[in-house]
Amino acid sequence: MLSKNGVKYYSTLLLKKYRDRERKFIVEGKRLVEEVFKSSFECEVVVVTENFISSNHVLISEIRKNHTLEIVKEVDFNRMTDTQNPQGILAVLKKKNLKFIFEPNSNFILALENISDPGNLGTIFRNADWFGIEQIALSNDSAEVYNPKVLRASMGSVFHVEFSDGLDLYHELTHLNKKGYQIITADMKGENIYSFNKPEKFILVLCNEAHGPSEKLLQITDSQITIPGKGNAESLNVASASAILLSELTK
Repeated sequence: MLSKNGVKYYSTLLLKKYRDRERKFIVEGKRLVEEVFKSSFECEVVVVTENFISSNHVLISEIRKNHTLEIVKEVDFNRMTDTQNPQGILAVLKKKNLKFIFEPNSNFILALENISDPGNLGTIFRNADWFGIEQIALSNDSAEVYNPKVLRASMGSVFHVEFSDGLDLYHELTHLNKKGYQIITADMKGENIYSFNKPEKFILVLCNEAHGPSEKLLQITDSQITIPGKGNAESLNVASASAILLSELTK
């Protein structure tokens, strides 16, 4: 049984400042916890309620073989989650030191500038995972990847795609540009994606849909692309746009 101090400690991880300080984060829900077990993230503990155990004997048996398992009362479990109707299982994971970008392993890298909405960021991760993108670089003003809303929206894809963590995006892009990667920025004023000739090695940069690419980004951009619209909408949601662009550029 997890102690009161343990419940209190892990509940602090609902706040970003404690996730940053402790280098840990919480993943909640059966589907996401199962995705964790398929990943390379280190799991510190799995916390469950008695009700969850009673209806998930097989999963609990597997968890006991490979991980530390703690049981808590419903009221204590609720203190460690931010969802309205929790399923009764969560895992506490240790953050990785993810600074892959100086050792790219793909000819197509995705970069995100100021993607501040957690739902959009999580969905972009899910889309990237679907289309086989292995590495994502994020600007420091993007939403926190370990935010519970991002984790849920990604449906576990955060655990299967490498991403840079706390590095300077523009420094990363400049470094990769010198290594032969073309910087392709999505923008309303860009070239039609359907007639665009993609280079052999490139980085696709998606930006905040309300503000567009920053001047700092445009200064190091080699090409700009856009998805042509046919209706009256002012713009396309960045997560929706990511699916279209990734589909076209991974053909």
